Amino acid sequence: MISYARHNTEEQPATAPPPADDHIAPAPRVSVQAFCDTVETAAAVQSAGEDRRLGKAHLKIQMGGMAAAAEAYRSAPTPNVIVLEADARSNVLTELDQLATMCDPGTRVVVIGRINDVALYRELVRRGVSDYLIAPIGTIDVVRSICNLFSAPEAKAVGRIVAVVGAKGGVGASTVAHNVGWAIARDLAMDSVVADLDLAFGTAGLDYNQDPPQGIADAVFSPDRVDTAFIDRLLSKCTDHLSLLAAPATLERVYDFGADAFDAIFDTLRASMPCIVLDVPHQWSGWTKRALIGADDILIVAAPDLANLRNTKNIYDLLKTSRPNDRPPLYCLNQVGVPKRPEINAGEFAKAIESKPIASIPFDPQMFGAAANNGQMIAEISANHRTTEMFLQIAQRLTGRSETKKPKGSLLSPLIEKLKGG
Repeated sequence: MISYARHNTEEQPATAPPPADDHIAPAPRVSVQAFCDTVETAAAVQSAGEDRRLGKAHLKIQMGGMAAAAEAYRSAPTPNVIVLEADARSNVLTELDQLATMCDPGTRVVVIGRINDVALYRELVRRGVSDYLIAPIGTIDVVRSICNLFSAPEAKAVGRIVAVVGAKGGVGASTVAHNVGWAIARDLAMDSVVADLDLAFGTAGLDYNQDPPQGIADAVFSPDRVDTAFIDRLLSKCTDHLSLLAAPATLERVYDFGADAFDAIFDTLRASMPCIVLDVPHQWSGWTKRALIGADDILIVAAPDLANLRNTKNIYDLLKTSRPNDRPPLYCLNQVGVPKRPEINAGEFAKAIESKPIASIPFDPQMFGAAANNGQMIAEISANHRTTEMFLQIAQRLTGRSETKKPKGSLLSPLIEKLKGG
């Protein structure tokens, strides 16, 4: 599919993170070869290759521009994607025509040039070029261009993964994840899946009052069977918009996984569900780190004490460094205001982490305890409680969506309905 060229008339910093609603789906396992003419472009492409969304792609960079590409492919097959930087002094179309005779069917070409001209763009499209970027380019321009080659325009909203993790065990991260997932589905009207990744001790089934016979364990232990139909059979329906991929919460087997154990599950969910909320257990392993780094947005849940402050900063700093082209992780404080317990306030957290918490959820053992024991969400226990509103606000920040307003009725509504019926 040929995409529209992006005419970048203003230079963007290479490390500037995209806005929250600029969702870029990851690229599949493809080979990408870039032939750059300038060191600045080569640096941007190299940085893009380190982005999480191109983590599965195999990227190779060479200097020499289009002339070097023509020489390279005289005796070698072409990859899935070729990125070509045109020399400002050369004839782009002539060099492309020479290269076209060497390209294998199915190879997609992205051209980087300095001429911002509609006539040139039309000629490039006519020759089958997939995308045209105007130099100077930034890292995120390259990431977006390559990833969008494999993502249908109508599917851009599909597959946002939100990962929720506790800074420490027992801080209520799972409760926050489940209630935020509920708000995303109910109040924002997004079809969503909550995936409970704590296979041994997960509580999502209890919190949603579900006891499905199958769940995420069936998928992670049968990676060869994972596809959309298989995952659909494992989902448990909670509401019209919310489904659960439950953990078995049994100890018959040991849940030791490789770093890429959940990749097929996440890729399949991305392809069919607008929002996936990962309830990530508080442990540090290859697969939990990979799940967090690979998520589109991250929420760290912390209690207001020193150990949580240290852990939140460590997790925040690592994820921010590992995801330079994404917006930084978000964090919230939970269980705030426990009687007689000394606490570190939100201001001290903000000073240490250099970012403010997006919410401070008050300690309310009676309400949260009742919800947990009844298999209900806080919104079901108390729809107008301020904590319910906090979960909605967190959901909005994580997804970039606003609340779906329900039409308000009026005194004349019953009469109008009767007239319509008549």
